Amino acid sequence: MRAMAAEHAPEPSQFRVTLFVGPQSVEEGEGRVSCVFNVKKRSWKGGIQVDVNITQRQIDALSREVDFSRWLAQALIDLAADDRPSYEERAQELLAQAVCWCKLDLLLESGIRQENQCLAADRWIDEVRSRVLGRRDFLTSYVVAELDLAPGDSSAP
Repeated sequence: MRAMAAEHAPEPSQFRVTLFVGPQSVEEGEGRVSCVFNVKKRSWKGGIQVDVNITQRQIDALSREVDFSRWLAQALIDLAADDRPSYEERAQELLAQAVCWCKLDLLLESGIRQENQCLAADRWIDEVRSRVLGRRDFLTSYVVAELDLAPGDSSAP
């Protein structure tokens, strides 16, 4: 009998992250949006909230760089024309969430304190850009899943 190689399960993340709310406009900063995430580390007794801010200008630039509009048009091609505007609007919100999630990942990787905090819009701009460009599949998969589109619609831009 041939021995089978055992595959190890991937290492579970030390954090459990859920989106609490967002994107929503930030009153103090014109053109800024915010997504608030609940973050719970395995060793913590309770979780925290992290308010991730980003400018709409950053989101728009990243959208252009990953050619999100072209990808979205292809992903929605089979929808009725009357349904597309609401899907397109929701997809833009989901893109903002995914970009904020990438920014949050940078914070988690760099070390996080067990206290509620706000991640400013001007923090890690270049790093967020690099992370988003490297995670195009995450962006599109996230949008496809949240819009409940057919699985074949998640091909990268």
